[in-house]
Amino acid sequence: MRAYAKINLGLVVFEKREDGYHDIETVFHRIDLFDEVTIEQSDAITVVSSDRDVPNDETNICYKTAKVLQQHLGVSEGVTISIRKNIPVGAGLGGGSSDAALVLQELPKFWQRSVDRETIRRMALQLGSDVPYFLGTGSALARGRGEILEYFQLGIPYTILLCSPAIHISTAWAYNNVIPLKKAVNLKGLLLEGINTPIRLVNGLRNDFEPLIFRHYPEIMRVKEAMMRGGAEFALMSGSGSSVYGFFSRTDFADEVAKYFKSMGYRTYLTGPHFSPS
Repeated sequence: MRAYAKINLGLVVFEKREDGYHDIETVFHRIDLFDEVTIEQSDAITVVSSDRDVPNDETNICYKTAKVLQQHLGVSEGVTISIRKNIPVGAGLGGGSSDAALVLQELPKFWQRSVDRETIRRMALQLGSDVPYFLGTGSALARGRGEILEYFQLGIPYTILLCSPAIHISTAWAYNNVIPLKKAVNLKGLLLEGINTPIRLVNGLRNDFEPLIFRHYPEIMRVKEAMMRGGAEFALMSGSGSSVYGFFSRTDFADEVAKYFKSMGYRTYLTGPHFSPS
């Protein structure tokens, strides 16, 4: 089973709430990059990953997901969850959240049980702010902590080049140090009206984490600059980093920039125009 990565098409951060979280506004969009998840019978809950950076104990989000379901359903069966990791860890792409959402939807059926949609959604938010998005399809405008979702269809007519430098950025650190710009953006409207006019994206779409991250990690800023020099119509950091994506009208330009990044030792991924997960 495929658990797809997401990018943030813009990310606006507002003031911290009383519960310690920041209100945000962003648009989540899936790209052609995915983890492969399999579920097999077992006497206990076990998680196996191809990536050594992914924990295999009770701190793993898929382990937590299975445990929450096990307790809710009152089942004694275990499960072995095997994850072939293709989505970089800690790169702002939602890999763990996507894996968890897939397990949340598929494990009850594997155990021949059912859980209503509202309960699944409540469990998803308990597991992580990004997890609820992966329960639906299409792009989504996300507000609140990211749990207030408005799904819509957004066809991106560009080749998307994603570059992930091997830099791990703590999301908690980023939120604790970001300075909200206190200026709202109609992200959904901007994308729907401006997707075919990239200068509107350049002038209007922003990620409020970029000033902070670029100041502390100038290498990530240089990745964005290299994309624009290489022919991208638009480029932006995803989430709190460290991944950066660019929209390219010409696939050959995207291929050339990808080759350059690979020569620098960066991981790169390409998504074709109008991609939609199968």
